[in-house]
Amino acid sequence: MSTIKQVALGSQGLRVSAEGLGCMGMTGGVNGMSVYGAADEAESLATLHRALELGVNLLDTADLYGPLLNERLVGKVLPGRRQHVILATKFGFEVDDHEQWTGGYNGRPEYVRKSVERSLRNLNTDYIDLYYLHRVDPNTPLEDTVGAMSRLVEEGKVRYLGLSEVSPELLRRGHAVHPISALQTEYSLFDRRPEEEGILQAAQELGIGFVAYSPLGRGFLSGEIKSPDDFEASDSRRFFPRYQGENFYRNLALVEKLEALALAKGVTAAQLALAWVLAQGVVAIPGTKRRKYLEQNVAAASLALSAAELAELAAIMPVGSAAGAAYPAGL
Repeated sequence: MSTIKQVALGSQGLRVSAEGLGCMGMTGGVNGMSVYGAADEAESLATLHRALELGVNLLDTADLYGPLLNERLVGKVLPGRRQHVILATKFGFEVDDHEQWTGGYNGRPEYVRKSVERSLRNLNTDYIDLYYLHRVDPNTPLEDTVGAMSRLVEEGKVRYLGLSEVSPELLRRGHAVHPISALQTEYSLFDRRPEEEGILQAAQELGIGFVAYSPLGRGFLSGEIKSPDDFEASDSRRFFPRYQGENFYRNLALVEKLEALALAKGVTAAQLALAWVLAQGVVAIPGTKRRKYLEQNVAAASLALSAAELAELAAIMPVGSAAGAAYPAGL
């Protein structure tokens, strides 16, 4: 059993492993589109069980993933070990009664209620440890959404609340309604927006934990992707500006510098990139659907980086160096 350290996530009492597991890639993506290529349920379940064996207790899913299929998969590993899991899921991308994403957002109080009841059924549990608003509904005041979420805490259906991909202003507004324990935002050597936009600083000021998703730049920082053709035909990354055309090759040049530094240190590029994120004092949730990569990622949690190494990494990939937008238009 690993001794991966436990850390406070926010100032409301929630404690998690310093590194969690992003489960999104373990099932089909959204409305038939794969996320990171085909997945194997048996290997995904084995990966979930192995994560818990290694002391990784923060499992991150969402109703959007599948939709709903990912929550059902994660729910299969909970019987008999629920008390050892910090279960995080999200809502806010509107999923209809046909289990399809409508293409819109929904933060209305009645949808908050509908979503949590559906997630509880899918996850095979009677409470969720950390319930995130996945994206803010532009047509519903954030205060109304967080107010409805707070009632779930009062009822014991949810223990702690989180927000995802919000500005410092929205973070403050949500936190004023009910204490927010965690902010989840994309953050990696590749994507430094949380620093550029003051998001990290706002979370620290408010005592809100920061959870970095895609800490490996959607797998690109692993160094294993050398050509756009390495993405399967159904892989959603083909539609992200950062991995298209000239942007792909400009970003590949950055990754090659990272690989050279990793080689000199005797680790993989992925481990070096992940260690950098953890060194920023945040919790990371690298996603994988294979035990092999899970074990490599967990090893990165004990990788110490010197001040000189951190400075060298910052010089290799300075703020703003990644080419292309992080998301396609509309996401």
